[in-house]
Amino acid sequence: MSAEPATPGEVHLRSHDLKRSFLINKTRIEVLRGITIAVNRGESVFLCGASGAGKTTLLYTLAGLERPEAGKVDFEGVDIYALGSDRLAGLRNARMGFVFQSYFLLPELTALENVLLPSMMGGKRQPELAKTLLSRVGLKDRFHHLPSELSGGEQQRVAIARSLINDPSILFADEPTGNLDSHTGESIIDLLLGVAREDRRTLLVVTHDEKLARRGDRLLRIDGGLAA
Repeated sequence: MSAEPATPGEVHLRSHDLKRSFLINKTRIEVLRGITIAVNRGESVFLCGASGAGKTTLLYTLAGLERPEAGKVDFEGVDIYALGSDRLAGLRNARMGFVFQSYFLLPELTALENVLLPSMMGGKRQPELAKTLLSRVGLKDRFHHLPSELSGGEQQRVAIARSLINDPSILFADEPTGNLDSHTGESIIDLLLGVAREDRRTLLVVTHDEKLARRGDRLLRIDGGLAA
């Protein structure tokens, strides 16, 4: 379990000495205590650890969603926190895909419309690609269903399709199986790993389930604000 890839390759994402803390009841809690990691292009890395260990904070910091107090994140050769907020948002939308525990589907939109949202934010509308992606994740008969008409596993599949609509080079998944039973959760991990490996996308997944985490190329255990 190394913070560096086991085999040589093109480094896709690298952090340098990331630090982040939170003030809780007048007590400062150090969540990230100088984390330096590297992830190769096309590598599937799972961040595992106990609740409160800092793994979600680390994921969000690597993805440009939470600015660190110190340190830097290089993504595809760009220091992302040196960018202005608009440029960083554009980079996230164009080059990164996100899958969250709670799906974050808009309830009034169909599966197809939810998948289309990130591309429409980028000024494009690609309904045929959205249909292709929904078919790829096993939902070819669910294009026009609302989230309330889908199971939890199906909603997460919609979220995965949505994460792919802009053809990102990297996928970030935060506890993607957290609201699912074990069988459905395993199928979601199968899907994420399959998509990453078939398309040679980089994948970072946060999970508390070490059994699932061991299915990736590498497991990083987050403990006490450090990675090992």
